[in-house]
Amino acid sequence: MTPARRPPERRRDQANGPRRRQPAGSTGSGSLGGEQIEGRNAVRELLFAERRRTYELWLQEGLDHAPVLDEIAELAREARVPVRRVGAYQLDDVAKSQVHQGVVALAESLEAVSLDDLVEKRTPAPFLLVLDGVTEPHNLGAVLRSALGAGVSGVVLPKHRSAHVTAAVAKAAAGAIEYLDIAVVAGIPSALDRLARLKIWSVGLAADGDTDIDLVQVLTEPVALVLGAEGQGLSSLTRARCDVLARITLDGPVESLNVAAAGAVACFAVSRARRNAGAPAGS
Repeated sequence: MTPARRPPERRRDQANGPRRRQPAGSTGSGSLGGEQIEGRNAVRELLFAERRRTYELWLQEGLDHAPVLDEIAELAREARVPVRRVGAYQLDDVAKSQVHQGVVALAESLEAVSLDDLVEKRTPAPFLLVLDGVTEPHNLGAVLRSALGAGVSGVVLPKHRSAHVTAAVAKAAAGAIEYLDIAVVAGIPSALDRLARLKIWSVGLAADGDTDIDLVQVLTEPVALVLGAEGQGLSSLTRARCDVLARITLDGPVESLNVAAAGAVACFAVSRARRNAGAPAGS
């Protein structure tokens, strides 16, 4: 269980306007979605991060007491977010994910950043996660949650044929979307070409990779870990643009992991390599 945190002593009055985090000189910004946030951890992080304005908070009446609910209510009070106490049926009607846990918030949409800003603001060794067509919302949310825990400094998503930030993604990410910068690109192959020009190594994860992910030599350098779509893996064009193709060696009878599990293993392999080498974190 995540321990409750005390709200900061001083918090900006959100009534004065949105608090967006926009990189200077960003040319690739746009709305990522994420206007409706559901679930206790996701809503708590929305309020705690203060990345964007929260317009309204809905709390279900009659919930059993829990410290996280007290924290959410206190954070909302400090930020002057209107709170509505509603019945369970009302939340069920508006919820877009399967389990809202009695908490729904309406907020300003997340803002994307440009690919160049994603790299340039993270020095000296960016650690990016590039997702080549992850379409299942729970998988995307789970990968984002692991990415944040492993120190990923930014995420790259394709504009088409990919899940983006929905209520289900936000719920599965458990607040990670409030801290990760995300770039949306027209195509992953062209994005990898651009990353190569920016001197970022691209390490693609594939079942038939040339080397185990733990043995890849460039993980302590500026690096982009590239994950493929569910079932299909990396597209041929994406594979061709990766500098290294790495695999996860499995010892048991199971031949593969789903993208959420594989992403967690690979992200923490990069994190472990950097930590062991004393390399700076991606963020």
